[in-house]
Amino acid sequence: MKIRKTALILTAVMGLSLLAGCDNEKQQIFKEAEKDLEQGSYEYALDEFTTSVNNGVKPAVSYRGIGICQLRLGNYDDAITAFTSALGEEKVSKSMARDLYLYRATARLQAGYLDDAMADCQVLAQNYEMDADAWFLTGKVALEMDGYDEAASDFEQAYGEDSSYDRAIQIYETYLDKDMEADGTRYLEAVLSTEAKGAEDLCSRGRIYYYMGDYTNAQKELTDASNQGSTEALLVLGMVYGAQSDYANARAMYQQYINQKLDDTSGDQTQTAAQGYNGLAVCDMAEGSYDSALENISSGITIASDDEMQSLLFNEIVAYEKKLDFSTAQEKAVSYVGMYPEDEEAAKELDFLKSRTGSNE
Repeated sequence: MKIRKTALILTAVMGLSLLAGCDNEKQQIFKEAEKDLEQGSYEYALDEFTTSVNNGVKPAVSYRGIGICQLRLGNYDDAITAFTSALGEEKVSKSMARDLYLYRATARLQAGYLDDAMADCQVLAQNYEMDADAWFLTGKVALEMDGYDEAASDFEQAYGEDSSYDRAIQIYETYLDKDMEADGTRYLEAVLSTEAKGAEDLCSRGRIYYYMGDYTNAQKELTDASNQGSTEALLVLGMVYGAQSDYANARAMYQQYINQKLDDTSGDQTQTAAQGYNGLAVCDMAEGSYDSALENISSGITIASDDEMQSLLFNEIVAYEKKLDFSTAQEKAVSYVGMYPEDEEAAKELDFLKSRTGSNE
């Protein structure tokens, strides 16, 4: 009896050890998902969060992670489904629920479900504390719905909560996308009255002057920012020189930007050298070097984050069109429109290419 009892105890202990090991493995997968999400490795994170949901590990947080990955990958319907699943889970804190409504409203806006996006914004306004991000998002949805007065009021609230350079640029770019540049310019003018407090502010000021077409002040602010260690300033300097058709200096800035990003060992993958390659490609196309442009675009695509990919892929279409390779350009455009259906300019480009190839596909 003693021997049998000991064997039973050993079996139970071994079983508990196996369960503990299994639980540790599941927790490790979840931790890897969070790490990959933070680093912008969305496809890896998506697989890991999906596994975590199946494993029952923090379902609400895991669904949230899936939603963010799908949003960053441009899969808006899947993102909406994931955020909705997260909101339906038990024990969702009020702060997490607010975060989920913000994300779902963003996904619905990107997918073109404007009424649903506004419904989420109204839930936020009625049940949660509104901050600059919530006011800005509500304004952006209102503007898409042609609610100009409401959008203006919401943007005023957003800027009142956060009168930073980034917020002013964000509001300006939103108005610019709607061909309402004058409405956004006043935010740029307002923020320029503040004092720069370091390289990041100098870079933002340079970007603002670039938007306003004041290239002299843009170059001054960006050069100061670069001298203080801002890599981003090199990218914007390339844009400033390019706007003045000074492609030699533009190329030099883009190449410096690429070199610094490739030498960056900080592990921050939120911004890669891809934008520098895209800048070189723009210079190439301006000078008629379309094969070189395609080489630079290819280099950029291999390292681009999902947020950087769209511009590269659009310029790839343009480069093939300029080469008079309309068939390949159309093929690329069909793929692009499938990935970015909200891009009206690309849709018009595809129609033009179809007229050149005589294809309705």
